[in-house]
Amino acid sequence: MSRAASFDALRAAVAAMEAGGAPAKAALSFGDIRLDRVFPAGGLPLGCWHELGGEGLEIETGAAAGAFAAVLAMPLASRGAVVWVSRRDDLYAPGLAGLGFPAERLIQVQARDEAQALAALEDALGAAGVAAAIGEAEAVDLTVGRRLQLACERRGATGFLIRRRLFGAPPGKAAPGGPPATAGSAAATRWTVAPSPSEPAPGMPGLGVPRWRVDLKRCRGGRPGSWILEMNDGAYPLRVVTQLGDRQLETAQPQAPSIWRRAG
Repeated sequence: MSRAASFDALRAAVAAMEAGGAPAKAALSFGDIRLDRVFPAGGLPLGCWHELGGEGLEIETGAAAGAFAAVLAMPLASRGAVVWVSRRDDLYAPGLAGLGFPAERLIQVQARDEAQALAALEDALGAAGVAAAIGEAEAVDLTVGRRLQLACERRGATGFLIRRRLFGAPPGKAAPGGPPATAGSAAATRWTVAPSPSEPAPGMPGLGVPRWRVDLKRCRGGRPGSWILEMNDGAYPLRVVTQLGDRQLETAQPQAPSIWRRAG
């Protein structure tokens, strides 16, 4: 290990201790030190839950955050089932297949309201045989967030909460009488995800591999950062195209298809 890598590992360990505990033992490596070093365990912590969302229209569609959550959950599917709890019936199976997600490992659950969606997500995270669970909700208050974390710890499952508001619903509430959208949570990480133009391979017109601009807003025991990431067909699900702040790599190319089914 180089001196720089050793220093990064030491700094992450100190940050974790300052946050109240030792570095997590289980983590999903991104295979790139530019990403891995921001997390105390050298990768996305497992056995806890993560919050992902977008801005503007993405608050309602959840397209970029949903695809990104699916890619993060993909490596975990080899360990058990992946449960997806949604409020609508627009999850598009061919879109997931296009990302390489193993459909045979997916269990879909549709909830009637926000409270039921969060309860189903909690039940899924604590169930035997579930490696990961993905849920859709506009907001999670601190009490519910702690319950989700306890469910993750029960059997070591990893959760992904997509912040998604129902189409046409007024902002600021998760549901009628629900918690404010600005309420705190117990999420291990909080991300903002946006689509980023793809870049076709040389001599191959059309779409390139999917890309996302991701901003890690909060990381317990770690530090935030911003990157453009793209799908990777190697040992790791994602690779860094560029670390924002170093240089911008944006080209005007069409986007990859959504994982959501279009209405009508």
